[in-house]
Amino acid sequence: MAWLLLVGWVMLSKNGRNNLTFTFDPKGEDLRSRLCQGLLTVLGRQVGPRCQSTCLETLRILSRDKRVLGPVGTREGMLVLAGLARLRGGAEEGDSLQREVQIEEKERVVVEALKCLCNVVFNSTAAQQVGADVQLARGLCARLHAARTGRHEVGLFSLRLLFLLSALRPDVRGALRRELCALGLLKEVLECTLDVRWVGPYEVAPLDPQALPIPAEDNERAMEALKALFNLTLSDTSDEDGDHQLRLITAIMRHLLMLKTQAEDKTEEAHSHAINLLSNLPVPCLDVLIDVPVQGGQEEYSGKNMDVVQVLLDFMEKRIDKGANYKEGLTPVLSLLTEGSRYHREIRRYIKTQVLPPLKEVKVRPEIGSTIRNKLVRLMTHVDMGVKQSAAEFLFVLCKENVDNLLKYAGYGNAAGLLVARGLLAGGRGETKYSDDEDSDTEEYKSAKPFINPITGHVEEPMPNPIEEMTEEQKEYEAQELVNMFDKLSRQQLIRPMGVRRDGSLAPLEEALRQPTTDSCSSDSD
Repeated sequence: MAWLLLVGWVMLSKNGRNNLTFTFDPKGEDLRSRLCQGLLTVLGRQVGPRCQSTCLETLRILSRDKRVLGPVGTREGMLVLAGLARLRGGAEEGDSLQREVQIEEKERVVVEALKCLCNVVFNSTAAQQVGADVQLARGLCARLHAARTGRHEVGLFSLRLLFLLSALRPDVRGALRRELCALGLLKEVLECTLDVRWVGPYEVAPLDPQALPIPAEDNERAMEALKALFNLTLSDTSDEDGDHQLRLITAIMRHLLMLKTQAEDKTEEAHSHAINLLSNLPVPCLDVLIDVPVQGGQEEYSGKNMDVVQVLLDFMEKRIDKGANYKEGLTPVLSLLTEGSRYHREIRRYIKTQVLPPLKEVKVRPEIGSTIRNKLVRLMTHVDMGVKQSAAEFLFVLCKENVDNLLKYAGYGNAAGLLVARGLLAGGRGETKYSDDEDSDTEEYKSAKPFINPITGHVEEPMPNPIEEMTEEQKEYEAQELVNMFDKLSRQQLIRPMGVRRDGSLAPLEEALRQPTTDSCSSDSD
């Protein structure tokens, strides 16, 4: 053991240099595993806070290596770390931190132990099981009750560990919801962190125009709480108290979306987490976003406050303009706006005025240009299936799931993917029922409508007819060549001729051609 501790001491002396080490040489795997065991042995003894924090710092670096976590992922190893993180004594242990004489050193031990637990739980399946068995989540909830106004890092890494446990262990997630009332606890953490003041059942006091941006530390804790809440709201809750809590959380998300932090990228990150969480909440809760009194200078539509809806639209357009990571960065906000528009008439009508205003420009293809409509239409033919479906569904809902309206704004070519998926190639409407109000067409659109190419969605310049100067023999020859070409491609199975059934869905051509005859035999028409 003496030589192992000597090696450990050498590594301890290099902690500052190794803080940014995340990859390890496989050759030293056995030595690092034994060093982990030695460090746990030391940490299990009565040693001073300075020695504990230094050992934990080394263990934190080593715990980034998944291959050496055998000794740490055991019940004994996890209990040692949980004890040092003060997660086994509940709220009393948390309060006792304030009574310690050497508070800085002891809090540093708690923070380092929490960091170690985060790494170990993230990297070790065995540690995740042990964490569930020893009820780490219960200790974390007790800690959060006691330390909401304590040291920043204690709260931050407690929330991060809670997020990891709830993400990796569905059973822990369920216990947090049902037994530990973590939904209300995390709501209270957000209230405290974001300085929320309630002025109505689901209404937060309006922002002071002179208020300073959210401090960086508060924003960090808020984002960790949002990530944990996202996990807890993945499953549906139908009880009355749960619905009340979710509506309160929706109101806090509205408040957060109206806030700014000290850095623009951090503001965007916080808003992204808020949008992800809102996407999990029941759609009826979204009325909380707009049922807020309208004051001077705020966006208003049909008596509803649309400030936060405009923030969501601006966020969506900014993510489109970035042109990268659409799947994770754009689809959540598209999904949120789509569902909000589908079930809340005022939200849909307001968004349509911003995204699909009355059509005047009909000489340019709908995907060309810099308006938000142009950008969304371009996404309808994106290579990523999820992105193209999300963009198309959003526009379809804004058009009240009316095929003719969608074609007016996007063109048949851009909308074909959605129409095939919905079985609406022959026209019609989706299944959702919408109000009967209709936007009137502009005079420009009405006059140009007979000349609009339905495939491209715009008025095209007349093109010369390529067969005008051909003789009848040449025309017949070209037609036969075209038939031969399609026949060859079909026999080689490079293409498969398709047709549209009467219900608007695609089918092999021979089947689609047979169907009208069958239908006509059973029809009641004269």
